[in-house]
Amino acid sequence: MSAVASAKADDPGRHDGLPVLDGKKAARSAKMLGDFGDYELLEEIGRGGQGVVYRAHQKSLNRSVALKVIGLGPWTTETHLKRFRREAEAAASLDHAGIVPIHEVGERDGQCYFSMKLVEGGQLDEVVRREPMSIRQSAELIAKVARTVHYAHEHGILHRDIKPGNILLDKNGEPHLTDFGLARLVETESTVTGTLEVLGTPSYMAPEQAAGGTTKVSKATDVYGLGAVFYQLLTGHPPFAGGTTYETIRLLLNTDPRQPRLLNPKIDRDLSTICLKCLEKDPKRRYSSALALAEDLEHWLKHEPIRAHRTGIFTRGRKWVRRNPSSAALITLLVALAAGSGVVVWNRVFAVPMPKSIAVLPFENRSEDKANAYFTDGVQDEILTDLAKIADLKVISRTSVLQYKSGVARNLREIAQQLGVANVVEGSVQRSGNRVRVNAQLVDARTDAHLWAQTYDRDLADVFAIQSEIAKAIADQLQAKLSPNEKKAIEQPPTTDLAAFDLYSRAKSLLLTASASATFDPDLRKAIELLDQAVKRDPSFFDAYCQLAYAHESLYAVSGSDHTPARLALAEAALQAATRLRPDAAETHLARAQYLYYGLSDYAGALAELEIARQGLPNDPRLFELTGLILRRRGQQEEGVQNLQRAVELDPRNLYTLQQIALSYQFLGRYAESIAAWDRASAIVPDNVETRASRDAFYLFWKADTRPLRQTIDAILAQGSSAIASCADIWFFCALAERDPAAAERALVALGDNPCWSEATIILNRSFGEGLLARMTKDEARARSAFEAARTQQEKIVQAQPDYGPALCVLGLIDAALGRKDLALDEGRRAIALTPVEKDVINGSRVLQYFAITAAWAGDKELALQQLEAELRAPTASLMLSYGALKLFPVWDPLRGDPRFEKLVEEAKQPLALK
Repeated sequence: MSAVASAKADDPGRHDGLPVLDGKKAARSAKMLGDFGDYELLEEIGRGGQGVVYRAHQKSLNRSVALKVIGLGPWTTETHLKRFRREAEAAASLDHAGIVPIHEVGERDGQCYFSMKLVEGGQLDEVVRREPMSIRQSAELIAKVARTVHYAHEHGILHRDIKPGNILLDKNGEPHLTDFGLARLVETESTVTGTLEVLGTPSYMAPEQAAGGTTKVSKATDVYGLGAVFYQLLTGHPPFAGGTTYETIRLLLNTDPRQPRLLNPKIDRDLSTICLKCLEKDPKRRYSSALALAEDLEHWLKHEPIRAHRTGIFTRGRKWVRRNPSSAALITLLVALAAGSGVVVWNRVFAVPMPKSIAVLPFENRSEDKANAYFTDGVQDEILTDLAKIADLKVISRTSVLQYKSGVARNLREIAQQLGVANVVEGSVQRSGNRVRVNAQLVDARTDAHLWAQTYDRDLADVFAIQSEIAKAIADQLQAKLSPNEKKAIEQPPTTDLAAFDLYSRAKSLLLTASASATFDPDLRKAIELLDQAVKRDPSFFDAYCQLAYAHESLYAVSGSDHTPARLALAEAALQAATRLRPDAAETHLARAQYLYYGLSDYAGALAELEIARQGLPNDPRLFELTGLILRRRGQQEEGVQNLQRAVELDPRNLYTLQQIALSYQFLGRYAESIAAWDRASAIVPDNVETRASRDAFYLFWKADTRPLRQTIDAILAQGSSAIASCADIWFFCALAERDPAAAERALVALGDNPCWSEATIILNRSFGEGLLARMTKDEARARSAFEAARTQQEKIVQAQPDYGPALCVLGLIDAALGRKDLALDEGRRAIALTPVEKDVINGSRVLQYFAITAAWAGDKELALQQLEAELRAPTASLMLSYGALKLFPVWDPLRGDPRFEKLVEEAKQPLALK
């Protein structure tokens, strides 16, 4: 099955919880959510860290409101409830035209809620994404919001979370401030000390908020937030945005924002000065009040002199040196060297990987029994895992080092360059009877200098102690700081049962490669079998339970082959077992995040668990990968790509993550960058026909050009029939796009029993492909027979998972092909209701987009065209809605010749990112 079109190519992955009515989203939701006391919940319109916002009808007063309900879950604490109540109490006490008013505060069945005015407009960030503001409009808006903030300050309340998502623009473009979720009474602020809780949104958070501890938060904190929003309006970027929360906060604390004029030359010096004064690290150097900021902006708008003064270069330099004494000394030395050696010294110094970066290469199995290869892999993996727990090191994931198997000549310098590290570890394992010999050596790959080497010859039972000793010795050689918690984690053995460890090692190796394998499902099932045996031997094997939960979740959500309550229950049972053993472990929080994401689609809960896990797993790429998938599924495509790229830094040769980056660029309509990501994947596995075909397929989708893909398929066919099997679905798609029935027939044969097309969770079986080909060639008897067979297969899938929208969506498509119009449209609408786009942008959008095909096949052209017009402008585009598919693929034949459809095909030429 192809990477570009496989179920595993897009795992099941924004709103800030604000009272905004978005007309497009409202039109998509027809399902009533039921009553909540005096309120009839109509649809979810927002979701944030503290609760869920619904558009609701208040029955007693016959009015539309926004109702915010705290999202109670199994890990909700009294702290969350107190913060929620504080939000309501703070906002309800304010009466200002620029603040969204609170109507009612209450509690029902253990759930806190409050209702507020429904602002029928859009969030500031959404509005400017559609149509950027002029510089003057931006200054006018921030001046108005600053006066609103000043009003709140005068009434004793801080906002503490000012960001674009918390500023709503009504139909007249007037701003309204909302979400006082982090507000506290100003007069009690000085008593709130000693808390380690960091509140706010990192890209707009003031340094004193990020620092936490006893640092006081004041009115100046909100001035900073106003400045950060202003900076984004002026430049198109927040002042600080790292790939992760940690990186963003590090930048916030240690660097100055770039001059706005460097990002937008149209900004004049005075306005740049106003903006940067708000963003001073020292609160005392900011505007004394939000009112002072508003007045200075108004001076600028009237072409009057401003009161703020520009910060000189020497002042900026002095501040930077105070924050970065070590770096300042280094740069002084570099400047001196550059004077005699030229600026090339600068480039070379900063091109070198960080000294505390390392890759643990696969160890050599020197045992006479070659079956001990998995044991050897397990030893290497445990050493790597131990090192990865050290925050002071950068450690490359095992997935990226798998290909550098021992037993072949290794160019360590080249390997280090490919992985972006300075050091590598090599080793060997020899197991004989009850003895084990482990050899390990640390090499500086830049100079080929051997920094450390040691041989351990001990009882087999000591193998886990050997692993931790090696990890600590390497950390010591690299002068990496080791905290007490890290030392404790490294010294904890995974199990005391070596047979269980063997089973676990085999299963983990399967899971590491399953996502990029054509045998995905069988590999998952075999891994589950091995892990079940491991935990049966050692019921306290914590790591095995974590892996077991993930394997079940992958069958449930990633492959889609067993999306049943029984499979999800098995995943939950494994998670519960891990939680009982080590409830506070970082791995437990990661496992819980994976379960919340894959199993429950609880994205906010998963993100919260990932933040906790990050503290104990600083080098685990899965954290960044899963964060990226979640953000993408919530509609935050750019932020999702950033996290996926951070995952690739730690796992640079992970095909799956590179595929996800390619797909993210596809969702953004940036096909050239998508192809570049496929090129990087192809460079890692140049002989992988699936990756090559997936890469060239994007020319078909992007430019309706089948030639690159046709040439690649011809080359694969020349290698033999077995080579084409893994990408036969792409071949089938290409043959249909070229209207080549003979090639399509050959592709169907190569498919065997595999799906003819799968785009993430939309999986079309082989019989469906036969029907599609027959319909294209006007063989109606064969088409009907094939679609009947396809329906029989799909109906069984729907019966096994009746609440799974994508499966029902496919059933509706098949019924449309069989001419069962009413049934098909009903199934399609039920699939949409089961997969709301407000909850899952990717799957929800895809179900909506395939519903357009269902409507076209059912003969309802008007509905199909309306759906197409809406979905072609949606934030996430299915491959079936690409320019190439619309122009060439036969599923759209019922609409061909219609002027509206032909216009949409032409509009699809333009990438989504430019619309």
